[in-house]
Amino acid sequence: MEPGNLTKDRDQFRDREDEEIMEITVGMGEIKVTGSPSLLKAIGLGSCIAVALYDGDAGIGGLAHIMLPHIQKAYDNSVPPRFADVAISKMIDEMKSRGARIQSIKAKIFGGANMFPEIIVSNSPMDVGRKNIQAVREELKRNDIEIVVSVVGDHIGRTVTFDTRDGSAVIKAAGLEARSY
Repeated sequence: MEPGNLTKDRDQFRDREDEEIMEITVGMGEIKVTGSPSLLKAIGLGSCIAVALYDGDAGIGGLAHIMLPHIQKAYDNSVPPRFADVAISKMIDEMKSRGARIQSIKAKIFGGANMFPEIIVSNSPMDVGRKNIQAVREELKRNDIEIVVSVVGDHIGRTVTFDTRDGSAVIKAAGLEARSY
């Protein structure tokens, strides 16, 4: 898969009948929730985290492209979905308003890399990826949402394509083969 090529991404999911599917890019600091067949894509995750939530019973899924851990610790709070605590809460609320039940929602998380390990020492206060991972895990735990897949950390960028038809995800990392989760 090439970044930005959703047609090729769609081929990763060709194990069922052809159907009309929406292709939606989730930009930095955005959340998208849908109950219709969609591929939600977060491109170029470094220290950012993609949080995919899915209620298989209701057929409702969402994706957040989270940039920072906590709104109360950030200077600029003009776009709240960029923060883990607000983005996850908003996505859950949106899913529930469409018929999802909190008990049925499962999470998959991706990203949170330390892209500059030669400059930013792991576990240092500047390791934003690690802080994002911790904040996402805490927020999901606070909402009693089980994390069923966690592909986080390391020193590589990732692109995530989340299929709301069945909750599957394909992850592409620079220079590596795509992997399905």
